[in-house]
Amino acid sequence: MTLETLASNDLPNFLIYDTINATQALQTNYHSANTSILLSNAELEPSPVSMVCVPPANTMIAGSTTTAVAPTAVQSRRKRRRRVRTCKNKEDAESQRMTHIAVERNRRRQMNEYLAVLRSLMPDSYIQRGDQASIVGGAIDFVKELEQLLQSLEAQKRALVQKQNTTNPTIDPTNNASKLDIESPPFAQFFSYPQYIWCHAPRDCPVPAEHQQSAIADIEVTLIETHANIRIMSPRRPGQLLKMVAGLQTLRLTILHLNVTTMDAMALYSLSVKVEEGCNLTTVDDIAAAVHHILSLIEAEMVALNP
Repeated sequence: MTLETLASNDLPNFLIYDTINATQALQTNYHSANTSILLSNAELEPSPVSMVCVPPANTMIAGSTTTAVAPTAVQSRRKRRRRVRTCKNKEDAESQRMTHIAVERNRRRQMNEYLAVLRSLMPDSYIQRGDQASIVGGAIDFVKELEQLLQSLEAQKRALVQKQNTTNPTIDPTNNASKLDIESPPFAQFFSYPQYIWCHAPRDCPVPAEHQQSAIADIEVTLIETHANIRIMSPRRPGQLLKMVAGLQTLRLTILHLNVTTMDAMALYSLSVKVEEGCNLTTVDDIAAAVHHILSLIEAEMVALNP
């Protein structure tokens, strides 16, 4: 086809590109042989009908300095070198395994020795079986019973001292220990940092004023993971224990152990509870506030029944 034929007025305007490979263009320095031929009619005047052939991504327009990046160049990027893990020597691996076995054997030996000592300190009635769970469970029951016994002895001691001072006011006037026992609140040694104060003053930890003013009982809560110990010192009220247990069960606090010690018109409750799943009480302050609320409801009910 000649240029005269292509320049005829009967033909529409065309923009023709001669495409070449990008890698071949880099290797060869052709600037004139594979040039694009621009054929137009009426000296490149705009025409109502035009057609443009768009070059593909891997083409190079002749006469232009712009070149497209070939996909092979992207794929040829240097990959990050992965660190080659050094395989441990068989001797080192065997030595580590033997060390682990020795440590585990020593741990089991110490555990068995401690369990044997713990079992020897308890009466046989607290051990139903000889397995580890039975020994630990029996130890918990035995410690709780000893705690209740200690509380009872404390109450008896206080009552005995009060009786002696009433019958013989002049006996042992310089006995500071007896005087301290009378002046201190009952069961003072069982409260360290109560969240709610009724008659026990905190030793080192200050308590908010609203807890001191509205408290109707001494309440101290300690929490370890999902197990809490609750101590409550309050006046004795009819049906108070049953209502308090029912309220704790409603709050998804399962009672594991319960000790009750009474002295005159006072009662000391020691409870071990488990925080079940779904319980919204997650801190000692939350549990103490919930117990205080239960006791407040019990007192309000008593006031309503006995105005």
